[in-house]
Amino acid sequence: MDEKELVKRAQSGDFDAFSRLITEQKDKIYRLALKLTGNREDAEDIVQETFLKAVDNIDKFRLESSFGTWLYTIALNNVRAHMGSRKKMTLKPIEEYLPSGHSDENTHTQLFDWGDPHQLFEQKQLDQIIESALAALPQKYSMPFMLRYMEDLSVKDIARILKLSLPAAKSRILRARLALREQLAEHFREKIDEKV
Repeated sequence: MDEKELVKRAQSGDFDAFSRLITEQKDKIYRLALKLTGNREDAEDIVQETFLKAVDNIDKFRLESSFGTWLYTIALNNVRAHMGSRKKMTLKPIEEYLPSGHSDENTHTQLFDWGDPHQLFEQKQLDQIIESALAALPQKYSMPFMLRYMEDLSVKDIARILKLSLPAAKSRILRARLALREQLAEHFREKIDEKV
C-alpha cells in the first residue's frame, strides 16, 4: 500500500494506517529533534507532541507534499515552541565569510573509518565540534542546514517546511555553511596554537 492510500485510510479513521505512516517516520523525527535540542528527553517530548498533533490534524493534510515533509513541519514548529528564544551567536555579514585571496579551498582532508580506534576517536571529536558549532548558530540557519545535510532533504522541501522562498532557503543554508566553516577553522587554529 502506498503512502497516499495510507493517508486516505488514516484520514477516514484507520488507526493502523496512521501507525504505519508514523512508524516509517519515527526515527527520522527523533534524530532531527535530538540534533536540534541536544537532549534526549526534549527530543522524546517533541516526537510525542509531533505525533499527537499529526493525529489531531491528519484530516487537514492535503497530500501537497509527502507525509514525512508534513511531519517535519510539525516537528520543527514543536522544536521552536519548545526551545523558545535561546541566546545564539550573531552571524557576521556574508561578505566577511568570502575568501580574501588566500583560500585553502583546494586542500581537502579526508577521514576514513577503517576501524582504527584512534581514527574513530578523532571522528567522534570532530562530530562533537561540528555539533557544538551548529548549536551556536541561530535556529533560522541551523534548521535548514540540518535538514539539508543531515536529513538529506531537497532545498525545495526545506523551503516548503520552513515556509521560505527557495532563494531564502538557499541563502540560509549557505550562511550556515560559511559560519560553520569559520567556526571550525577558528577551533583548529586554536588547537594548532596550543601545540606550538
